[in-house]
Amino acid sequence: MSGQQSIAPLYGLILAGGSSSRMQRDKASLEYQGQTQLDRAYGLACRHVLPVYVSVRAAQVAEPTRAAKPMIVDSFPGEGPIIGIRSAFSAHPHAAWLVLACDLPFLSDAVVQHLLRERDASKHATAYTSTFDGLPEPLCAIWEPSAAAALQGYQNGAGTCPRKFLIRHASKLIEPIDAHALDNINTPEEYSRAAAELRQTTPMQLKVQYYALMREQAGRSEETLETQAGNPADLYAELVARYGFTLSREQLKVAVNSEFCDWSRQLAAGDAVVFIPPVAGG
Repeated sequence: MSGQQSIAPLYGLILAGGSSSRMQRDKASLEYQGQTQLDRAYGLACRHVLPVYVSVRAAQVAEPTRAAKPMIVDSFPGEGPIIGIRSAFSAHPHAAWLVLACDLPFLSDAVVQHLLRERDASKHATAYTSTFDGLPEPLCAIWEPSAAAALQGYQNGAGTCPRKFLIRHASKLIEPIDAHALDNINTPEEYSRAAAELRQTTPMQLKVQYYALMREQAGRSEETLETQAGNPADLYAELVARYGFTLSREQLKVAVNSEFCDWSRQLAAGDAVVFIPPVAGG
């Protein structure tokens, strides 16, 4: 960050301007557990940054799923996510953007929090790499204001793919903490499978307590959180991504409902979980 006077404020952008041709219906309006994809993505972003806007084409402004939310309408010729990102920079030139596709039903707070922690404002973007091919994932990424002019030059040179842009330009790429989180949903068959999986993994609430170093790093002594983690090991991985805990599992003991247990113990809604560091565990 040397030489950079300040870090740009971070806004949110939900990309919902696609034609959904493979899905054969508007992907933004698809529902999971009674909530549209767009509502879920918008709510997720709002828990981490404000304000949050929905990227749309002009023809979508009056569409009911989108109309109730703040929108940024495409302001450049062409189509695809690169137009939505460029239009966001045009609307708010001094902001950086947390860009999320609306069709990521497995994206979690932990994954977004990890991305925010890894942000490098000296690069054009900070992005996850794909678990399938190792290439950048531009639609779950932070785009810095410096990218605006570079995107214009890239498009002027007939470039249209934001993934290829990130390959060719200065970007920080990070490994995903959840291989499933960036799976997008493009076809009716994929939607059916995702809906069935999410029905089987309904989030539950747990009470978690923190002591000593972990309390300092989390900035709190306890909290009630929503998670799909099935055991303490998965839960701790989520919390490491969220708070940057530096203690390894080998340095900790774990207790559930006041009883020491194995890291593979099955968790249930309402459980009280305590991770005990060495100084607290004796």
